[in-house]
Amino acid sequence: MLTISRLAATAGVTVRTVRHYHHVGLLPEPERDASGYRRYGAQAAVDLIRIRTLADAGVPLARIDALLHAQPAEFAAAVTDIDAELQRKIDQLTDYRRRITELAGGERLVLPPEVVDILNRMRGLGVSEQRVRLERDSWILMQALDPHAMPQRIRDKNAGFDDPETTRLYLACDQSVDWDPHDPRLDPLIDDLDAWEIKHERDSSQPGLLKLVSSQISEASPAWQRILDALAHRAKQRQPSGHDS
Repeated sequence: MLTISRLAATAGVTVRTVRHYHHVGLLPEPERDASGYRRYGAQAAVDLIRIRTLADAGVPLARIDALLHAQPAEFAAAVTDIDAELQRKIDQLTDYRRRITELAGGERLVLPPEVVDILNRMRGLGVSEQRVRLERDSWILMQALDPHAMPQRIRDKNAGFDDPETTRLYLACDQSVDWDPHDPRLDPLIDDLDAWEIKHERDSSQPGLLKLVSSQISEASPAWQRILDALAHRAKQRQPSGHDS
């Protein structure tokens, strides 16, 4: 005869587990003997091992009692059903893991791979993570407002990073994010950017979509706001008289 501690050790479980099985009705609890102890026989040890094995296999406790008393055919059918349920749970957890992985790389969750590649390219060039996040949010905004324009914007962005001068100016703007808007270093940077705008025949007034995106970026830095304002002012001055009429 076995004490509860010896029974638990024999089956490889804890005394608390044995008592829980008593509580849920899986394992009968013997009466106390004359010395006040509960004694367990060999059959209790066998039953406990079977219960533990089924529980370790993922069988819900609510179904173990029926399996313990099932005929071979019933047991096989029940195990097949339980296996199918476990597979459904595995598939569900696998899907959860996939979603968690996507969230960890949140850019891929909301942006096309080509844009994510651009963001990673920026990181490789040494662009600050703050600027990369702002760029990411701008792409999200552009995608929501005008998804059909995305392919051309992607081509333009990659072409810009293929050009050493464009990349140099981009990195210079990135470095200026924390500068005071009256920092004298901004003046030559604005001159360089304006010259780039003229060379590439771009209009810095940026109406519509790009104006909205630029405002989202410039909100993060007074220095960038000054750059955008100065470029827009110079572009307006270059416009022929009566252009706005």
